[in-house]
Amino acid sequence: MTRLVVGECIVDLHPAAAAAGDLGDADAYVRHPGGAPANVAVGLARLGEAPALWTRLGDDGFGDFLADTLREEAIPEAYVERDPDAPTGLALVALDADGERSFSLYLEGTAAAALDPATVDDAALTDLDWVHVGGVELAHEPVRSTVFDLLERVPADVTVSFDPNARPSLWREFDYTDTLARALPDVDVLVASAEDLEPAGYEGTAEALASAVVADGPHTAVITRGAAGATARSTAGAPWGAGHAEHPGFDADVVDTTGAGDAFTAGVVDALDGGASLGAALRFANAVGARATTAQGAMAAIPTREAVDRFLTDR
Repeated sequence: MTRLVVGECIVDLHPAAAAAGDLGDADAYVRHPGGAPANVAVGLARLGEAPALWTRLGDDGFGDFLADTLREEAIPEAYVERDPDAPTGLALVALDADGERSFSLYLEGTAAAALDPATVDDAALTDLDWVHVGGVELAHEPVRSTVFDLLERVPADVTVSFDPNARPSLWREFDYTDTLARALPDVDVLVASAEDLEPAGYEGTAEALASAVVADGPHTAVITRGAAGATARSTAGAPWGAGHAEHPGFDADVVDTTGAGDAFTAGVVDALDGGASLGAALRFANAVGARATTAQGAMAAIPTREAVDRFLTDR
């Protein structure tokens, strides 16, 4: 199995004080590695196979910090670009008393918004089994055009998964609904929450959302429901066959939900790419996501495969 993850790797700044509150109340912040696609890449690495990550970092201290983090996780450096002219992207992360997070993203004009189109050529794509793409990059040029070009170039026998990761504050230049409609025909597996889909006009229960998504292009739709687990539907075009699955999720001692959805996505990709059924993939992914909520920072508590296996053995 050979995988490529595409999208932002940024620094998450968390308030240093544990007390919940508005970001403006914090006097100091602590840095953590983040960015949804980078979290997925690290999740896959910890589950057993490090993917390539196509991302762009500033040639600055934050970029060095992230590059060192990726290196420690055994993420290959071939597609990790460094930008001498733009800073590394940032996100300010606020947590409430239940560990739920909110973001203020600073990506426009940063290195994260400027992938070099020449970095991943057609020959490289033919060697892949799976490509995972994050949707945040589609809100900014020039990276938007680069990502759409990539989606159009991925060979038909390579599975493409997509997390739209809707952030309303980002969608000033481009229309989110139009963007999702343009992306879905080139996507095989959509992993999204109701909050990701409702701004684009999708409505109803998780089952209704999944059915609507597979009618628009992807052969598989996985709808995340936070602590309530996940629902999925696939058509006969999916390698794992047509089906419907649900899983209620697992209880966890939640500290920080930042990155839990990305850890879940890594679990889905790893399981489905490894030949699991739709139901088994949801169970495995929910275990990965639950374990990822138990420490502060998007990557801090993403578990290894051994930890997930132990977790599931006890349930």
